[in-house]
Amino acid sequence: MRDSRHARLILGMLLTAALVILTVDHRSGEGSPLRPLRAAGAFVFGTAEQVGGVVARSVGGFVHAVATAPSAREDIERLKAENARLRSGLAANKLDAARSTELKRLLGLAGIGGYKVVAANVIARRGQPGFEDAVEIDAGTDDGVRAEMTVLNGDGLIGRVVRASSRTSSVVLLSDPASAAGARLEGGHEIGVVHGVGENGRLLRFRLLDSTAPVTRGGRLVSFGSHRGAPYVPGVPIGVIERVEPTPGELTRIAYAKPYADLTALDVVGVVVRAPARDPRDAVLPRREGAR
Repeated sequence: MRDSRHARLILGMLLTAALVILTVDHRSGEGSPLRPLRAAGAFVFGTAEQVGGVVARSVGGFVHAVATAPSAREDIERLKAENARLRSGLAANKLDAARSTELKRLLGLAGIGGYKVVAANVIARRGQPGFEDAVEIDAGTDDGVRAEMTVLNGDGLIGRVVRASSRTSSVVLLSDPASAAGARLEGGHEIGVVHGVGENGRLLRFRLLDSTAPVTRGGRLVSFGSHRGAPYVPGVPIGVIERVEPTPGELTRIAYAKPYADLTALDVVGVVVRAPARDPRDAVLPRREGAR
């Protein structure tokens, strides 16, 4: 009991002293003799509070990171997959746009020449027995395609069909060394034969049947056409002559032409399933630069 009274007495004295100190400090204002002590206390306790806050935030952040790590990894993987899908979609859209442009050009050329075509895509590049340069297309007999039909694209002559199944066909390109097609010089009746010479399809050999006929660099070639339009229909652009070889004493003249169609990068092509009612002559040739 005595200890309890003694403790209450000490506590009362301390509270009274604290009230006296607070009253003096408050009434003295900025000139209070207790100001340095107050500043020191604020510094000590304020610093302790800041340090405690930083530690608490760091620990809380670490705990949160550990707790959310699995979901964060899932989000990252999901975002990666979404980015891949978007990139794939963008590439597909670009490819579709490019094919749409090629198809429009193909149909434009076919319309000018009066050719009825079945559009197809090149799906593989592979050799055929007896041929080195051939491609596979995704159109066949179910689409009306038969062997010995002309194949072209929006630029010009590609080759001919040599084999057709129900859904696919094999096409020998004009660049194949075993390939041969009748050709005619623009603006005249001089004819010859175009052969492939390899060189990745960069050049075609044109053998003019009349060795005295004039042929110069820049001359343009179109297909002469075969009997009943098989395997080649007339009037399809073939290429532009790049050089002429001197052949003194020979019965024929030889020139080399660059094909209009890029035979190394084929995508959309057309198979001519019906020849034009009449020879379009030079009407299908591209317009010369500067011509109106």
